Amino acid sequence: MIPELGHFALILALCVALVQGTVPLYGAARGEPALMALGRMAALAQLALVGVAFAALTHAYLTSDFTVANVVANSHSAKPMLYKFTGVWGNHEGSMLLWTLILALFGAAVAAFGENLPETLRARVLAIQALLGVGFLAFLLFTSNPFERVFPPPADGNGLNPLLQDPGLAFHPPLLYLGYVGFSVAYAFAVAALIEGRVDAAWARWVRPWTLAAWCFLTLGIALGSWWAYYILGWGGFWFWDPVENASLMPWLAGTALLHSAIVVEKRDALKSWTVLLAILAFSLSLLGTFLVRSGVLTSVHAFAQDPARGLYILAFLLAVTGGGLGLYAWRAPALKPGGLFQPVSREGGLILNNLLLSTLAVAVLLGTLYPLFLDLLTGEKVSVGPPFFNATFVPICAPLFAALCVGPFLSWKRSDLWPALRRLQIAFAVSVAAALIAAFAIDGRSTLAAIAFGFGVWLILGTLAGALDRVAGGAGAMQRLRRLPRAFIGMSIAHAGLGVVVLGCVGAGAWNLEAMRAMKHGDRMSFAGYEFTLRGVEEVPGPNWIAERATLEVTRGGAPFTTLRPERRLFTVQRRLIAETAIQTNLVRDLYATLGESDGQGAWVVRLYFNPLAPWIWLGAAFCALGGFVSLTDRRLRVGAPSRRRTVLPPAAQPAE
Repeated sequence: MIPELGHFALILALCVALVQGTVPLYGAARGEPALMALGRMAALAQLALVGVAFAALTHAYLTSDFTVANVVANSHSAKPMLYKFTGVWGNHEGSMLLWTLILALFGAAVAAFGENLPETLRARVLAIQALLGVGFLAFLLFTSNPFERVFPPPADGNGLNPLLQDPGLAFHPPLLYLGYVGFSVAYAFAVAALIEGRVDAAWARWVRPWTLAAWCFLTLGIALGSWWAYYILGWGGFWFWDPVENASLMPWLAGTALLHSAIVVEKRDALKSWTVLLAILAFSLSLLGTFLVRSGVLTSVHAFAQDPARGLYILAFLLAVTGGGLGLYAWRAPALKPGGLFQPVSREGGLILNNLLLSTLAVAVLLGTLYPLFLDLLTGEKVSVGPPFFNATFVPICAPLFAALCVGPFLSWKRSDLWPALRRLQIAFAVSVAAALIAAFAIDGRSTLAAIAFGFGVWLILGTLAGALDRVAGGAGAMQRLRRLPRAFIGMSIAHAGLGVVVLGCVGAGAWNLEAMRAMKHGDRMSFAGYEFTLRGVEEVPGPNWIAERATLEVTRGGAPFTTLRPERRLFTVQRRLIAETAIQTNLVRDLYATLGESDGQGAWVVRLYFNPLAPWIWLGAAFCALGGFVSLTDRRLRVGAPSRRRTVLPPAAQPAE
């Protein structure tokens, strides 16, 4: 009965979304407040209905209701309760229901917290959010029903994919979806602004917090996915330029550019057309990631479904959303006046350079990701575009981006001089060059590019710190000036410094890591990276739904005990699938990393060891980036009160028909 209740709630949610997506638009066009107000009530009702459906599916998983086909395919009675819960979204149908729930949540948030929005703009934003919801609700009901029954029910289920039975990946999808779906609000604001013909400082002020929240969640989601790949897949790396990894990176890059360009719209009433375009593209790239994961066009450990029929629906929806947004942009954007003028050397010029480089990075990743798919479709030829291509294109573009990132905050709006800004950064520059030289000659003389990248990481941290000190230095009253710093500036500084920490971590773990592999028997010793590893044995350990072979590696340094590592190979009994469980000892400066391989049948086991310097800084820096975003969100200017709106109205001939 409860699954039927969930299914019925989805049907009602679709009906409500259809009303919300049409009536407020008509009301906004006619200027009828009652019809526009319906959008707010419908958004809250839609959230309640989708919430009921999600709760119904969650109940089916927690109670192991094997009359539901989705539960049979993705759960098992012996599965730990945590993974029964996270298994709700650890599959195609459940993940799409979670996506739809988050979409409804953002729509309801706009309805609840958008009191300071103009009535017509809020009605149009809610209507566009609802139309997006219509697409996903129809997808669920007609192609991916999570409540489909199976009779007679089996005695037990097939279990969840063992790779997903991990706390890191359990919470990775919700964070990622909060980022992906969060950009739908920016998309809705962009389309609504194009319909109204108004993009101004107030519009940018309303868009920024929603975009920033989505960016923060997407940052955490990508970081958590990278951490999962690092310690679960057992290969010692953190990023492989997998197509689905790239699919999450592209909207992150577009969203980062959108955040910076919205500042120019807010402060100088410029870049309006470009900012609207970025808002459309950020969400479109999020939908592209959904298509890649669920279309069957690629095989990946991240893929949920291999169903071309479902992929065709998502492709059609992607084309409708992207094509509709870009078509409206092509029609309406030329009438938007460009706004304030400025010189190339200015704060605006620095932000434009930032946008150009970030957009170039997104295009490079897009081409590298889609080119093999298009070539296979057109010619049947299989090619692989992997780390060599992306490293060769990504790193050179990042260099000027990082170089300019610290200079921009020292420039004035409208017009500035470059030399005074560079002069205030001379100490940071000198220390960064010294750090690069030390990295090149003292750490590893072979990795010149890595040493340069290391210097850029130091530059980002010290340059950001110099910008903060420049705001508060100058004699008495420094503490008072520090307390008066806008939280948006503090958050920006934390995020930029966090990016520098990420760069240092990537360089250390990617360029200066050490690796060793050896077949070891009981009592064998191996010297590696200044440590001695001794295999004390391999034992069988039972788990709730798996049986593990667990090795005990004693680690000594200089003859003294240092630590013990216990890597495992887990055999999940339902799926009969082996999964590596790595052992990592970290001191936040480096990781000692061990994995256990197969036995040769004669008492020896393959042991693989990694020494990854600065690896923890990758995820520590990402956490700082997200923290900076959340700190910025606490700035009152991003939460309440918008500046007076300067309307950019289309000529009478271009006004939409009533």
